[in-house]
Amino acid sequence: MKLYPESAVLQLEFDKIKILLTAHCSGDYAKNKAGQLRIHTKKEFIELELQQSHEYKLLLQHGQYFPNDYILNIAREIKLLGIPGSTLSGEEFLLVRKLAESMEKIFRWFDNERRVAYPALAKVIEETYYEKLIAELIDDVLDETGNVKDNASPDLQKIRMSLYRKRNELRRAFEKVIARLNKAGYAADIDESFSNGRRVVAVFSEHKRQVKGILHGESDSRKTAFIEPEETIELNNEVFTLENDERKEVQRILKALTAQLSVYSSLLQTYYSVIGEYDFIKGKAKLALDINGNYPNVIDKAHIELKDAYHPLLYLYNKRSSKPTIPVTITLNEKQRILVISGPNAGGKTVTMKTIGLNQMMMQSGLLVPVNPVSQMGIFKQLFIHIGDTQSIEFELSTYSSHLLHMKYFIENANGKTLFFIDELGSGSDPNLGGAFAEVIMEELSRKHACGIVTTHYLNLKVMANRTIGIINGAMAFDEVNLQPLYKLLIGKPGSSYTFSIAERIGLPKQLIVRARQLVDEDHFRLDKLLNRTEQDQQQLDKDKKELNKLLHENEKLKKEMETALNKEKHLQQVEILRHQNKITEDRIAEMKETERKLKQIVLEWRKTENKEEVMKQVQNLLFKKKDQVITNKLAKKIESKYKEVNGNIVVGAKVKMKKNHQVGEVKEIRGKRAVVQIGLLPMSVEMNDLVLVEEKIVSEK
Repeated sequence: MKLYPESAVLQLEFDKIKILLTAHCSGDYAKNKAGQLRIHTKKEFIELELQQSHEYKLLLQHGQYFPNDYILNIAREIKLLGIPGSTLSGEEFLLVRKLAESMEKIFRWFDNERRVAYPALAKVIEETYYEKLIAELIDDVLDETGNVKDNASPDLQKIRMSLYRKRNELRRAFEKVIARLNKAGYAADIDESFSNGRRVVAVFSEHKRQVKGILHGESDSRKTAFIEPEETIELNNEVFTLENDERKEVQRILKALTAQLSVYSSLLQTYYSVIGEYDFIKGKAKLALDINGNYPNVIDKAHIELKDAYHPLLYLYNKRSSKPTIPVTITLNEKQRILVISGPNAGGKTVTMKTIGLNQMMMQSGLLVPVNPVSQMGIFKQLFIHIGDTQSIEFELSTYSSHLLHMKYFIENANGKTLFFIDELGSGSDPNLGGAFAEVIMEELSRKHACGIVTTHYLNLKVMANRTIGIINGAMAFDEVNLQPLYKLLIGKPGSSYTFSIAERIGLPKQLIVRARQLVDEDHFRLDKLLNRTEQDQQQLDKDKKELNKLLHENEKLKKEMETALNKEKHLQQVEILRHQNKITEDRIAEMKETERKLKQIVLEWRKTENKEEVMKQVQNLLFKKKDQVITNKLAKKIESKYKEVNGNIVVGAKVKMKKNHQVGEVKEIRGKRAVVQIGLLPMSVEMNDLVLVEEKIVSEK
């Protein structure tokens, strides 16, 4: 992306984003890439970078492991490996082996399922392969500490065996010498030491002439002398020679190993780049988690459709301070290319502009941005910005002259792939003349199909935006009562500067405010006041709308709670009916079991007794009594549905019900304690105590 001026990176604070990203990277490769982060214009490249960051972010969010634990800064060692005649040390070979081991883990991690689930991350290793021979060659020569193994070559094995034997001989010889010197009282507290790689014994300086051998030196205090006894000189010579042979053979083996692995220097360089790429992607994912970055929809045209966009640095600052951050929602497209933002100072106009610009630069750099994922972000090839006082002392240019020079560059170079930001367009000159030039500049930028944001206090620009196709108004909301900016962008209408309102609220003398109003053009004053009133009305409407939505939400909640309560009550009733039915069923089962028990008893009696007729009577009573009871119960329910019991004396002509069989009849005659009751066609004599006075129920219509 082409930036103008060069300080655009600083003005939009993209350099601070690069610093944050660098802090999340571990190795030199990723840190260097973060520090030199480029802004791209190819859709395929941008989408790949965004997708990689998004996939790694998902891994971090779900706590899944990715095998890039070892980030190694071994660019020098790999470069040395490719130089003919060079030799790597054992420690350096261990670093190379660690790099190969890390690549093996990464290739193992990407099984078939993960290659499908994380295609963008898998693309990093798409053009390379894992060579297991690298680790095998190193393992054949070196142990886990980086020392050359004894069996690395036959000569080395022979040398080390000889060295082992000679060192044992030397040790035994020294033990004899030290024992002799201790017995003579010549040996100092330090029994033995080494000087220039040769084994020596420490003796008191006054006895050094009594010990035959080579004097290697004395201590700083001159009290101890270090002597190589003559008995061990030859053995020391042999050990020294063997150690020198060992060093030469080890160096020869390492040089040969370096030559063997030199053919893989380019492959190891690729491994180093792959590890660095994953380190860089991990850094981008961590930054995205910090700023709540998401993957927007990327389209290959000049288009901005941001929903709930945050300024990442402001978001981080407010998060640390536990303060809310107000998001921005904005759309710039072919029909509305330029947004003119007006409103009071310190209301958030410049922050809004920087939010759009910084998020655009981040997205085209492959960084996830703090916007709603449904947002659409186009690709721009140029980004122009002019913010603040940019007067040039070197060229003796005034603020306005510098401003016009920037505008000249904008007009000459803008096109349909340009995104521009101008803070306080036309400022620094006479309002009428500056406003006229500002209109011309905006018309020209619109004619060239450039997209951008302009902030202003000029009334004529607000009017122009309202009547010019492709240019729209926007206002930063302001709380006039408390004189506080709301940092909320309102699209579609201009904003008031609240000049007189602010002056009144801060207590400026009334006569000065009245005088200032008199000096202002009446139409201008009325229009600013209208904008002021319109904005406050809009805020009140928004407030009422929120309150209405809140009430609707509460009503919906109450409705759901009532439905839940009704469903619960209905459920309880159903449970109670089932419980009652179960109780009836249980009683019937109990009765049937009792009847079964009695029948078994009767069968036993049948077999034992000779009076079979008596047993048959018992069976008949048991079975038919049960049947009569069922019939009686049915009759009782039928009578209860038609008649109701009443209080009173039983007299001739009254309706009565028999308590035992629930039959209803009419009293025809009373004879002392008995009564004659007509039931159907048959008269029956019944005890008065077995009768209940009843009357027919009256069935009313609904």
